[in-house]
Amino acid sequence: MKAFHEVRNYDSDLMVWQASYQNISFLAHWHQEVELIYVCSGQARFCVNDDEFTASAGDLVYVDTGDFHYSDSGEYENCLSFIVLNPGVIGSHYHHAHFVHPLVTCEMLKTYHMEQDVLRLFSQVSEELTSRQAYYPEIVSAMLREFIFRLRRCHPRLDKASVIHSHRLDTLSDMQQLLTYIDEHYGEDLTLAFAAEKMNLSESHFSRTFKKLVGLNYVTYLNAVRIEQAASMLRDSGKKITDIALSCGFGNIRSFNRTFKEYTGYTPTQFLSLPDSSARNFSFYKRKLDRKEYVRNDSLTLVQNLPG
Repeated sequence: MKAFHEVRNYDSDLMVWQASYQNISFLAHWHQEVELIYVCSGQARFCVNDDEFTASAGDLVYVDTGDFHYSDSGEYENCLSFIVLNPGVIGSHYHHAHFVHPLVTCEMLKTYHMEQDVLRLFSQVSEELTSRQAYYPEIVSAMLREFIFRLRRCHPRLDKASVIHSHRLDTLSDMQQLLTYIDEHYGEDLTLAFAAEKMNLSESHFSRTFKKLVGLNYVTYLNAVRIEQAASMLRDSGKKITDIALSCGFGNIRSFNRTFKEYTGYTPTQFLSLPDSSARNFSFYKRKLDRKEYVRNDSLTLVQNLPG
């Protein structure tokens, strides 16, 4: 899996995934899927593209296809429920909704007469995906289509002129292309100056834009991509640690060892010696939290919030 361009594996032909977690933050990423995040309890801080906000119990966050998003909620207690779906589940010609804002508050849901609908949606999708009774793909798809199109009918959207002439969308598209380039060329010398030039921005403007959209500074993100690739190669390739370090863009083994431990909590040698081999399918990513836990059966972008 590419580090922060999330590519989800579904366990059936129905490309819908659902799960709930307590006290979860997730690192910046984007994907082609639509993601619905319901705050079951507590509060969580999100950033979707360049909209930063705090969501509370009963609120819904709508992350559309291609949107950058992360949650940095270490100071909050919360329970979040997720539904992630391939846009094709909604329709073969699905288009970005271009909502004015990704947050649909509890009060808005009440106004739209959808407060109970969102509870029913998350509950029934979970039940259908677990039980897999006859026609569950059709039932889940129908529920999601109805809910999303009703929300699009009610929730404010940008006018077409604003969408067409949005410099913001151009910036997001350029950032996606840059992150894709990093995923494919992580072993090369990808300096800050190089990345800024790729987006036709000054280094200072690029640094501010990158941090706002991705939630991490450029070097931290680049190292996270490199360490994720290195962890995968350590697990699967059988190559020497020095060769892996060089192929992942690190100039020397000392720098690689230091960075690997900073991001994963282990030296490369310790990582290879983990008694639980399945744990090597996951990596820790350093953010503002001192301690993390693996979240199994999900993307590497999720980390567990724990008190420092």
